[in-house]
Amino acid sequence: MEHVELRGARVPKVGLGTWRMEGEECYDAVSTALELGYRHVDTAQMYGNEAEVGRAIADADVDRRDLFVTTKVKPGNADYDGLVESAKASLDRLDTPYVDLLLLHWPNPLVSIEETMDAMKELVDGGEAYHVGVSNFPLPMLKRAREAADVPILTDQVQFHPHRPKRKLLRYCQDEDLLLTAYSPLAQGELVEDETLRRIGDRYDKTPAQVALRWATQHRNVVVIPKSTSREHLAANLDVFDFTLTRTEVDEVTRPSLLKTGASMVKGMLRER
Repeated sequence: MEHVELRGARVPKVGLGTWRMEGEECYDAVSTALELGYRHVDTAQMYGNEAEVGRAIADADVDRRDLFVTTKVKPGNADYDGLVESAKASLDRLDTPYVDLLLLHWPNPLVSIEETMDAMKELVDGGEAYHVGVSNFPLPMLKRAREAADVPILTDQVQFHPHRPKRKLLRYCQDEDLLLTAYSPLAQGELVEDETLRRIGDRYDKTPAQVALRWATQHRNVVVIPKSTSREHLAANLDVFDFTLTRTEVDEVTRPSLLKTGASMVKGMLRER
């Protein structure tokens, strides 16, 4: 497994996203992922599955120190007391004394980012969060959050895939030694049947999904958190580091499309994953 190392963090390049996983399905997926070698797990207060994620981690034959666990605070908990109290409740549900990364899930225009970051600093100072960051922040808001923070921001977790390459945000993260965490790296499944990815994948005996994940992970300072509950797909998502796309292939894969990005987002909202 390849890692990104920056700002004192060592983050596996492929993690498990758990959006829309519930109950035993979530427990089983996390358990299987850890068995297969995943060491990076992402959850959130909004997902309602922190307890299942925590139970799977506790039951796994993996040392907690070898895991990188992320959870995200609801935007409604962005105020100082709400963030501190809800984060501690997340730790209780996860059954862990700390998270490796704590994010604000979405911007909250009703709460100053200074107040949010002050609360995150308290948690870092108390050892309850090793690193902090944001999610779904456009570049101007990320810059503002960094200016407001008295602790380093490690990452911005955003939708990132060949149809939404986020070039300006990516370049900023690379220039400023920040991590870009890519959720929905397969565009809500839209890329798994993509003919361009299939054609390129045939050269390496890889699936379109594996090509899309390799496209993302070849970018400096990028990690991905695809969601899957299938053992086969979970294993395949890890198996993306034994080939390298050429510059020409990277350019072929990169096809920005607001239409396809919007369609995949709507599809993801309307269906069970």
